[in-house]
Amino acid sequence: MEHIDPYLDRYVERARSGPCFICELVRNNPDYVHHVVFEDDDFIAFLDKYPTLLGKTIVAPKRHVEHVVSDLTEIEFQRLMAVVYRVASAVQASIPTERMYLLSLGSQQGNRHLHWHIAPLPPGVPYDQQQFHALMMEHGILKRTQEAMGNVAERIAERLRADSG
Repeated sequence: MEHIDPYLDRYVERARSGPCFICELVRNNPDYVHHVVFEDDDFIAFLDKYPTLLGKTIVAPKRHVEHVVSDLTEIEFQRLMAVVYRVASAVQASIPTERMYLLSLGSQQGNRHLHWHIAPLPPGVPYDQQQFHALMMEHGILKRTQEAMGNVAERIAERLRADSG
């Protein structure tokens, strides 16, 4: 893991005052490139650019929505959760996983676009380093090359294609 204190302040500032990173990714803004593992007309799934766990993936509606209850109908929520389930299943099949964490994070103060984190906890992590501890960037992020991240993304995407065909 790489400690990211020098980067954390810039990350927080960009999350709070920059443009919506998911909307920019959907618009193909080159400053917001991520490794996409799934995309259809309504949803996108991509590797977290600053992962604390190998294979940490984000799933979001392409349309900018901010509130899970007031911005989505029950049917839209169910469709989103079906994508989260499919992607989480592909991540679990691609990455050694003791427990799959699924969380919707963000707030009106930063990262407003509704998104779900899929975070595979690897086997053998000591209990005091699991759960929220394993997800907190303050404890460090995984240092991976773009090539390594691309390989992980391809394994997940390949599994998604195999499972849908």
